[in-house]
Amino acid sequence: MTDVPELPAWLAALLPLRRSVSALADGSRIHRIDHGDPEAPVVLMLHGNPTWSFLWREVIARLPELRCVAPDLLGFGLSSRISLHEHGIDRHADALAELVTRLELRRFVLVGQDWGGPLATALGARLPERVVGVVLGNTSVVAPTHPRGTWFHRFARVPVVSDVVFRGLGFPQFALSAVQGDRASIRGPVSRAYRWPLRHLSDRAGPLALARMVPGSLEHPSMPALRRGEAWLHAFVAGGGPLALVWGERDPILGRGLARHVRAFPTATVTRTQAGHFLQEEVPAELAAAVRDVAGRSGML
Repeated sequence: MTDVPELPAWLAALLPLRRSVSALADGSRIHRIDHGDPEAPVVLMLHGNPTWSFLWREVIARLPELRCVAPDLLGFGLSSRISLHEHGIDRHADALAELVTRLELRRFVLVGQDWGGPLATALGARLPERVVGVVLGNTSVVAPTHPRGTWFHRFARVPVVSDVVFRGLGFPQFALSAVQGDRASIRGPVSRAYRWPLRHLSDRAGPLALARMVPGSLEHPSMPALRRGEAWLHAFVAGGGPLALVWGERDPILGRGLARHVRAFPTATVTRTQAGHFLQEEVPAELAAAVRDVAGRSGML
């Protein structure tokens, strides 16, 4: 265990949850929210691009009976920074697997949104005996057959210009409200909280790297890991593992992705909402209910 970075007073007031930091074997540090009774059943919550563990605070507040662990991915939040070329599904999943092992998390429900979904399935493929349930929201864990990505991901692959906009101007963290069903859900101090960890230009490789991790072709480096993760999730569900999908259908990026996930996993429970991409800010109660339901069906509660 290492020292936990202090937050400015305005941000600490928004995030009144217990936090910790763990060092990995390579010297990198992973910051996390680790809130609840240490002996309680565990939920592991994974964020995506360009957020951090702050994203899960309202969901965690609704799950007092559980130990909620929400790490910041390397390059995000208060975790160690890594270079642009180091980002990849396997790099992040390996770090998460090491964290889980160090924390001795034996049985847990996996929850993922945005890139947190594919990283959850990649983690499940590494530690299948530890995962007892899965909750996914506004993500993509079904490997694409004709990968292109959205305009956002195609733009991220444009040389020079994308570096200027992502790293120089701090995109997309200054524009998160644009993908919300209710744009007022990310405004003022909440919007500032998402920008704060990446306020320095030198810290901004992560958002560009994760945008470029979305496949633009079948030869993209992410494809093998995506296929392995999807295969693990199919096997998990086929073996009786509980899966819940909670979706914000007003998400302009992944809102329409629910249909292909329902086709791929027809036994999953589905909660449709009018939230946008970061549904944790709009429908945290629905997410918490899905986590509680999956934890119950897994025998954890």
